[in-house]
Amino acid sequence: MTYDLQSRWKIEDHCLKYYGMRSKPNIFKNKYHLNDLQRSIVARLPAVLSDAEMEAVKPFLGIQIVPADQKRTIPKKLSEAKFCTDCIANDFIIPGLEFDENGRCPMCQTRHETKNYKSIVPIMNEFPRSKKSRFDVAVFYTGGKDSTYLLYYLAKKCNLRVLALTWEIPYMSESAKRSIDGAKRTLDSVEFITRKISNDDLRTIYKKLYELSGNTCACPSLAYVLFYPELVANKVPYFIAGNEPVQLLGLYYNRMAPPIAYSFSKNRFLNLVINVGRVLTLHPPLKSGQFHTLITMKQLAYGSVSLLKVSDYRNELISNVTTAIHEVPDMVTLLKKSIRSSSRTGRIPAFVQVDLNEICGGRYDWRAVKDLIERECGWVAPEGSGKGLHTSCKIEKCKENTQFKRFYDMQSDMIPFSALEIALASRDQNLSRESALEELENELGFSLEEVPECAVMREYFQK
Repeated sequence: MTYDLQSRWKIEDHCLKYYGMRSKPNIFKNKYHLNDLQRSIVARLPAVLSDAEMEAVKPFLGIQIVPADQKRTIPKKLSEAKFCTDCIANDFIIPGLEFDENGRCPMCQTRHETKNYKSIVPIMNEFPRSKKSRFDVAVFYTGGKDSTYLLYYLAKKCNLRVLALTWEIPYMSESAKRSIDGAKRTLDSVEFITRKISNDDLRTIYKKLYELSGNTCACPSLAYVLFYPELVANKVPYFIAGNEPVQLLGLYYNRMAPPIAYSFSKNRFLNLVINVGRVLTLHPPLKSGQFHTLITMKQLAYGSVSLLKVSDYRNELISNVTTAIHEVPDMVTLLKKSIRSSSRTGRIPAFVQVDLNEICGGRYDWRAVKDLIERECGWVAPEGSGKGLHTSCKIEKCKENTQFKRFYDMQSDMIPFSALEIALASRDQNLSRESALEELENELGFSLEEVPECAVMREYFQK
């Protein structure tokens, strides 16, 4: 009998590595060590194995090594895919997706285990009036659906003084520009600041990022680099990212955030240890959210912290963006100065998250949110009214397409962000299954062929 390596398993050094998402209880068991003999046997598959060879690779028979006629076929288009029975996840947009006996994907299998994985930064839905700053909160504002709704909630519902910070990317959609204009007209308690990186510096960063990631997506990391000194100078007490719940939960399923990250801010012991260390080094203790700020900014300024380097959790996107930013050393000079200053004085803007599900009455309904911000903030929907996942960048399909193709070809172990987010959104009923399928078919970049937006991306940095 001829044996072969099951689809989506790949030899890397002395390991067998799986490029996919496995079913319970093996969701994150994607890597197994091979000894020299096992590696040599696996390397020559497909092959007929002797009894001695079968014994040597016995731990892998039936899962990683299978009879050749049992090797799975990976879909090449959406119409060939197998879908989860509960959500829109399928084995085309996430090749290597496994299902249980009820046809459920791993995200639906673990719905209850992850119900409290709401944010990797502290959650705050109400904010005090600041006595030391002209602003109560700051928001990184893109003109997209999520950040516009967040701006509306903070300015109109909470009556806060908001600083809206916009990094003007070269690919900003026309609808996002019009939405920003609409917010400026309708939100009287918001002050807007827009920054644009010089084309020379941005092209240098984009060229390196394209070399590493196959695309130029640097949001929101470059916004942090641009605006952190502004936050410190204005003594802003809180800054809030406009991430919706499925984006934050997607970090867990992409193995970028361990379970402890979602409860760290409430862990009194760990926070006490950190603050004792700061006091001993003559630094003021940190308030909730300030540790998350320092970790985020230090990673961008100096590279991955030691704890992340030795753990199994990696954020390939952040790592590549950080490397690319350092192609322009002057970009991080002011950031490093602001980190040192704020850490020494304790005037660190706290990185927090608003729970969009909770402030929407339990469910962040995309359609209802879009209707509200169109009415209240002059928000303009992008062309293709069904689009709801990402609405501020005109080359979003390029990011989706390149992430998908790199994962499909087993060049990256990062599951495409949009694949996780659209699946989780349909699972949690942020949009209907029908709407999610329509968006998959018409709006997102899941294709083995290059999408036109990729040429638009390259056109900018290849000038």
